[in-house]
Amino acid sequence: MTDPTPEKPTEDWVTGDEPMTGPQRSYLGTLAQEAGEDVPDDLTKAQASEHIERLQSKTGRGD
Repeated sequence: MTDPTPEKPTEDWVTGDEPMTGPQRSYLGTLAQEAGEDVPDDLTKAQASEHIERLQSKTGRGD
C-alpha cells in the first residue's frame, strides 16, 4: 500500500525558506529542552522541520 501523504523533501518545499511557524517554534522548543539542546531562533520552515525530525528521534517522540 502506498503512503497517501508522501513527504516532499524539504529542499523542494515552495515555502521552505520562509521563517518557521509559531507552532514549529513552540514544538521545537519543547523538543530541544527535552534533548538538552539549544536551537537557533532564526530557522526557516524547512530547517525547523529537519531539526524537529532529528529531535523527535533523539527524544523518542517520533515513534
